[in-house]
Amino acid sequence: MAVSTISFAHEKRRLVREYARPTNAQGLWQATTTLVPLAALFATMALLAGPHPGWAAALGVPLTLVFIRVFSLMHDSGHGSLFRSRRLNKAFGFLFGVLAGMPQYVWSQRHAYHHKTNGDWERFRGPLTTLSTAEYDALTDAQRRRWRGSRSMALAPLGGFIYLAFNPRFNWLRGNLAMVWQVLRGRGGFTSHQSRLWKNWREYRHMTGNNIVLLALWGLAWQLPGAFFATYLCALSIAGGAGIALFTVQHNFEGSYASDSAHWDVDAGSLRGTSFLVLPGWLNWVTANIGYHHVHHLSSSIPLYRLRECHQRNAQLFTDVRRIRLAEVPHHLDYLLWDRDAGRIVSIREHDRRRAGA
Repeated sequence: MAVSTISFAHEKRRLVREYARPTNAQGLWQATTTLVPLAALFATMALLAGPHPGWAAALGVPLTLVFIRVFSLMHDSGHGSLFRSRRLNKAFGFLFGVLAGMPQYVWSQRHAYHHKTNGDWERFRGPLTTLSTAEYDALTDAQRRRWRGSRSMALAPLGGFIYLAFNPRFNWLRGNLAMVWQVLRGRGGFTSHQSRLWKNWREYRHMTGNNIVLLALWGLAWQLPGAFFATYLCALSIAGGAGIALFTVQHNFEGSYASDSAHWDVDAGSLRGTSFLVLPGWLNWVTANIGYHHVHHLSSSIPLYRLRECHQRNAQLFTDVRRIRLAEVPHHLDYLLWDRDAGRIVSIREHDRRRAGA
């Protein structure tokens, strides 16, 4: 039986009290079971990249999977839910951010906005910048083709490369150039520089720390023989593309709740605007249980190692949550338009058929 959003709001407080309890021991176990395989893969690639480049490339498959997990643990550290200790969340968040190519603190600030507005498509349009049906209709035929093509999953690895490897470096460099130019023109000091690339000096320091450490590691990796650096970049890019696709189907799916700001309800967004990805056990490990995304949006304070337990023991609360199996993911990736009047996400094909009929 479906649970009303009013009842859900009451139950949510109970679940947060019961499950939002991260521990340092569990957090360290999650980190160790990620960093040890990653280190082993790096060491094996370094040994094989020169004499056996084919084997080095083959290791790119498990490396891609571990990178997905690295990003997921970075995500949890940003929510402060991987460890009980704030310092451990900060330290491991920075480390996982370097490994994933993303300045963790800056990313987590932007990601927190997504949690605050989940289901309100007037304020947040997702990683692929979902268009409303009216905005889509206002495009020319050529613009619609380009827009659809740019969101093809065939381009996901390229999107992953831009998202994880290129943009964080490029934005930091051009932000630095703008800051130096401002100082040279006598229009303020370094700490007073205003940039749309970082909100404050703290974000800039985190961006700078991430980039300096990562670029230094890239310099060392470049010195390794054979296909090491190329394999690393390919694995990181594919992992980034997979992450973008994963995030998309967790909020863009058939019938997904999509409100405007005036009618938005945060609990409806958790129940009907977030999916439950039914994944095999090994893939739940790779994604750090983020398939239980409806529980994560119930409260981002619930650690990844308690998401499954929370779902299983309270399944009656989540009957309204859309379940998506792995084989169904390609179908839902076509749902990229916001129908403001209907208050839901619709597929491009569905909308094009309606336009043709009209």
